[in-house]
Amino acid sequence: MIKIYTDGSSRGNPGPGGYGIVLLYKDKRKELSQGYKLTTNNRMELLAVIKALEALKNNSIDIIIYSDSKYVVESVEKGWIWNWEKVDFKKKQNPDLWKKFIPLYKKFKIKFEWVKGHSGNIENERCDELANTAQERKLLIDEGYSK
Repeated sequence: MIKIYTDGSSRGNPGPGGYGIVLLYKDKRKELSQGYKLTTNNRMELLAVIKALEALKNNSIDIIIYSDSKYVVESVEKGWIWNWEKVDFKKKQNPDLWKKFIPLYKKFKIKFEWVKGHSGNIENERCDELANTAQERKLLIDEGYSK
């Protein structure tokens, strides 16, 4: 089983933002992060999950994604995204990212777990640190938000 911890944040909403990811598999650990010039917190939360799944090479291993984003966790676990997909995400935020997420989700066997942010979960705290420090480095343009 692969454990994935993700977090996204933005300074201002919209504002500069970033995501942080910790991937754990057996004795292996990988950390990923990136910052963006102008984005939103929800976009970074969802982008973190997308980037984590894109980083995986083996799609036959079960995955648990730990996120402090109710926006992401509930949208998937409560099945809302499937209704949004039926109407092509009309009047929904971040359709570009949800359209990237869905094929990745279908490729893997994924379970989401919500974790309370800033509650002492070591890996979630590390993701938060990665997301925040990413906002201080070379920032990319969040093309989906800029449109």
